[in-house]
Amino acid sequence: MCGILAVLGCADDTQGKRVRVLELSRRLKHRGPDWSGMHQVGDCYLSHQRLAIIDPASGDQPLYNSFIAARDAIGVTPLYIGWGIDGWISSEMKGLNDDCEHFEIFPPGHLYSSKQGGFKRWYNPPWFSEVIPSVPYDPLALRKAFEKAVIKRLMTDVPFGVLLSGGLDSSLVAAVTVRHLAGTKAAKRWGTKLHSFCVGLEGSPDLKAAKEVANYLGTMHHEFTFTVQDGIDAIEDVIYHTETYDVTTIRASTPMFLMSRKIKSLGVKMVISGEGSDEIFGGYLYFHKAPNKEELHRETCQKIKALHQYDCLRANKATSAWGLEARVPFLDKEFINEAMSIDPEWKMIRPDLGRIEKWVLRKAFDDEEQPFLPKHILYRQKEQFSDGVGYSWIDGLKAHAESNVTDKMMSNAKFIYPHNTPTTKEAYCYRMIFERFFPQNSAILTVPGGPSVACSTAKAVEWDAQWSGNLDPSGRAALGVHLSAYEQEHLPATILTGTSKKPRMIEVAAPGVAIES
Repeated sequence: MCGILAVLGCADDTQGKRVRVLELSRRLKHRGPDWSGMHQVGDCYLSHQRLAIIDPASGDQPLYNSFIAARDAIGVTPLYIGWGIDGWISSEMKGLNDDCEHFEIFPPGHLYSSKQGGFKRWYNPPWFSEVIPSVPYDPLALRKAFEKAVIKRLMTDVPFGVLLSGGLDSSLVAAVTVRHLAGTKAAKRWGTKLHSFCVGLEGSPDLKAAKEVANYLGTMHHEFTFTVQDGIDAIEDVIYHTETYDVTTIRASTPMFLMSRKIKSLGVKMVISGEGSDEIFGGYLYFHKAPNKEELHRETCQKIKALHQYDCLRANKATSAWGLEARVPFLDKEFINEAMSIDPEWKMIRPDLGRIEKWVLRKAFDDEEQPFLPKHILYRQKEQFSDGVGYSWIDGLKAHAESNVTDKMMSNAKFIYPHNTPTTKEAYCYRMIFERFFPQNSAILTVPGGPSVACSTAKAVEWDAQWSGNLDPSGRAALGVHLSAYEQEHLPATILTGTSKKPRMIEVAAPGVAIES
């Protein structure tokens, strides 16, 4: 069930209410363009929009009289709950923001029962308490757990592929998929040649690396390019679909949004993606500054718990905008339990011992006899998606914001946006667009805030005070760590200065994305 909207305990059972629920449900149609349905029992309405991945010919969803609303363990799939005269549940915020007095994120790993009322946590793994684990590192066990997670996600009755950036995570997803695809039902129906997809600016690091990995693995590779202007033209659509004003999420969602449109046009309905690895293994470059294993482990726990507001949100909504499903094997519950039980001393970045970020994952797939990947890909430095698509992408976004947000607007930002006040012109630009679509205070509160360096929480500044003046979520903000870090004169300021032009909102145009297969 790819898009749901429920109204529970409805005080109004008129035809007008039914029409309104159907109208709001259509706002979620992009999530499930294959089938839709509405069921009413007494004072409850349940509407769904289905993307048929398993058994496409049977579109109807089974609907029953009592209900349990639950969200997956990590929050891979979005869900919101709202209250007013009625109670509402929706896959996306746009399904309830106009009709609810208050709404919020339905917490991951929880359920809500019509019989008992209230939330109850159903997912409570050992790592959730943040107690420091002590299990010795077993590379073979970790490898087998990930292979099992990938195999689970090969169950499909429709054409599918993998998102391949050429970085470690997506390359491992592709390598394991290639190795296990032949014996699956999907291979019998669609063939054993795996399709891979990559997006980037012309000449970007990801395009080059992805093509090399695709050639090594023998995939049917599809390379999509876009221009900075294509991305800027799509920003409003991206913010509407992702329902966030978080800078990192929007930077990374835009190329993914453009790519998803093209993937769906090729007849593909499901892709496997590599989100979650950096949170589990401490892969972001700011983890180089982790002072000890205890701090590192607690930070990885916090990052996993917050994934539903960042990368999970991006991966799901940027693809679902075009009726494409993204599956994420790194966030398989059993795999997370295996990875998070490892003594975090093994996850510490130790250059003196030859350990770079995510060393335990790299080592698990470093097979001399049957290599999964070339060594230089297996040990490639972490590159954030919004950086890897091309460094000029972020630079172009900043330049665009500079020409659209005045210094005076920035000086008044704390009065106009007292919650999560934008501290850069880029953030201000996104916030303006977001509040045009979602002006409610409840919507504003669904987006987290706080200082960030290279996708960090505030911990990065605690670990290295010199980063406090360089608060940008790009990986290139990790000075002394990223191989292509910002030059000193290009450091992002807390509040950028520039020309005082009137803000202008560019209309969204169809992106001109070129395809090379």
